[in-house]
Amino acid sequence: MQVVGYETTPGGGPAALRVADAGEVDRVPLVAGNELAYTLGDRHCAGVDRGSDGHRTCQRPDAPYCDEHTSTWPCARCTGNCAMPLDSCHEEHAVYLAAFAPDTFKVGVTRSWRLDTRLREQGADRAAHIRTVEDGRRARRIEAGIADRIPDRVRVPTKLDGFGESVDDEAWQALVDDFDPIEEFAFDYGVDVDSRPVAETMLTGTVRGTKGRVLLLDRQGTTYGVDMRDLVGHDLTAGADDRDVQSSLGAF
Repeated sequence: MQVVGYETTPGGGPAALRVADAGEVDRVPLVAGNELAYTLGDRHCAGVDRGSDGHRTCQRPDAPYCDEHTSTWPCARCTGNCAMPLDSCHEEHAVYLAAFAPDTFKVGVTRSWRLDTRLREQGADRAAHIRTVEDGRRARRIEAGIADRIPDRVRVPTKLDGFGESVDDEAWQALVDDFDPIEEFAFDYGVDVDSRPVAETMLTGTVRGTKGRVLLLDRQGTTYGVDMRDLVGHDLTAGADDRDVQSSLGAF
């Protein structure tokens, strides 16, 4: 078995890991209360999912994907200086601000119809829709202008630092007020924790829930935060991982 992908909010249902075994891909639902008992093995390229034709493995050591199986998203670093190469570029786009507790903020863009989903995929605590524009190129140009003072990326470790804390309302409102927002959002992922989870890459424990691509696992009195992208490419063996992992102070 190998972890070949993950789903954060598939159709509004539970998040899941995508696991390939003998060419078939199955979903492992990440529902609160589920017990996971897998040991991570070697990590290598996750290969390619060919849909109804099954999964094709790849043994190249690069993970989560090798050069041959890495798809480059043209919009990843786009600042609006493009010929709009994708059909999706021509759709209506939303420009948004997102907040991650306690006081990390970012600017981003997405197609308007995906706004709520995109924010949940990132695990945003708060958000504000600040502009609606006719296409992706215009949206990227606006984003690039705002990114001079508000970052357009937030790393998972930074998000983990804010678990167990609330958004700084004063700082967030001061930012949002500068943009006259069209709509504001507040999200509850049902994964309240008292303190920052311990960052770890593992797949043994009781699922507490997910927030964006962070999987929360309870194990022996400690809550762990697992970046699901770091699981992709790992071979799996059924059975609990018995290796020693760092525990929180509350576990003693």
